[in-house]
Amino acid sequence: MTSVQPPLNVSKVAKQGSLSQYVAEQLEALIVQGKVAVGNKLPTENSLCDSFGVSRTVVREAITHLKSLGLVETRRGVGTTVLRDKAEEPRPAQHINPTTVADILHLLELRLTLEPAAAELAALRHDDADREQLRAQHNAFIKAHAEKRLARQEDYLFHFAIAKATKNPFFASFYEQWSKSVIPRAKLLSIEIDPNSSDRYLERVQAEHDEIIEAILSRDAQKAREMMFRHLDRAKNMYAQYRDQT
Repeated sequence: MTSVQPPLNVSKVAKQGSLSQYVAEQLEALIVQGKVAVGNKLPTENSLCDSFGVSRTVVREAITHLKSLGLVETRRGVGTTVLRDKAEEPRPAQHINPTTVADILHLLELRLTLEPAAAELAALRHDDADREQLRAQHNAFIKAHAEKRLARQEDYLFHFAIAKATKNPFFASFYEQWSKSVIPRAKLLSIEIDPNSSDRYLERVQAEHDEIIEAILSRDAQKAREMMFRHLDRAKNMYAQYRDQT
């Protein structure tokens, strides 16, 4: 039988950067440390908003991140229940062809040298039209994920919008050259996809996109660079696990 936790002993958000990331990190720490036991429910959204001093949108983004780690599940009318006390890295497939893995890792290595700089420049140089396009592509990704699609094209267009916002045509040319194949999931065969794990993986990607676009639109160039690097480096490390399985 589950029980509702009393108000959590957490700190209100009083720092720059991603509010949802800060909330998610505190909640994850409480779960990992056993201060919110497996089988118990997190406090309600309203209670979490009061505890952290943030909006419902921030709390929902933080919960989405915890779901992507496999730590919690949310059911309508029930609330958010802790499933495990150790994060489980979501992956889009159980096994991937070794040649495909090598191609993905090579491309991610290249992207890691370019895209953090692109995110930084986009934060500094984007105009009103870019802001509109960045939001539109981010919302398109969210919609595709909600519809249980793999969001390959939407992921590509999100990163392409960032490249164009740099106002440097060579960043855009890079993305035009590779097209959708720059997204690792575009290289996976349908039979390789694990639908359940892939859905949680996309929750993780969506949460990371949230952090990137928040930094760019707030013109926090250093944060934008850091969030893009973290996004791609996490993907590179995750796909390296497939290589190490062989």
